[in-house]
Amino acid sequence: MQRPLGVSVIAILFFLAGAYLWAIGILMLFVPGTVSMMSGSQFMYGSELAGPYMALLVGSGWALVGWGLLRLHHWARWAMVLAVVSLVPQISMAELGVPVIWYGLHIALRVAVGWYLAQAPAVVDAFSAKQKNT
Repeated sequence: MQRPLGVSVIAILFFLAGAYLWAIGILMLFVPGTVSMMSGSQFMYGSELAGPYMALLVGSGWALVGWGLLRLHHWARWAMVLAVVSLVPQISMAELGVPVIWYGLHIALRVAVGWYLAQAPAVVDAFSAKQKNT
């Protein structure tokens, strides 16, 4: 069974997030002051102030999940749960108004992606077929 298109798109988005964080980390290491430490905040969930090494580490995590999705590994499907849970502290500390709506939309989008990866029949079949073949 082939990998569903939606899984491929999600994996590519994970790779892009990882590449973005890697670019930020490398720029901060080799050309300090060119990019703000807050540049990766939308993907680092509060650890963006830890510096370039944390950007490289978190970027590697995003890329690892993308690779896992492309290879149809079950653990990669469930890594989306961490992406949703990591937004809970941000929405609970957000000011009322636009920030709450923004984080609420992030959570809703990630829950929809997680639901797709966990429940869509084509996705479940693809991951199950991969598991049977190994």
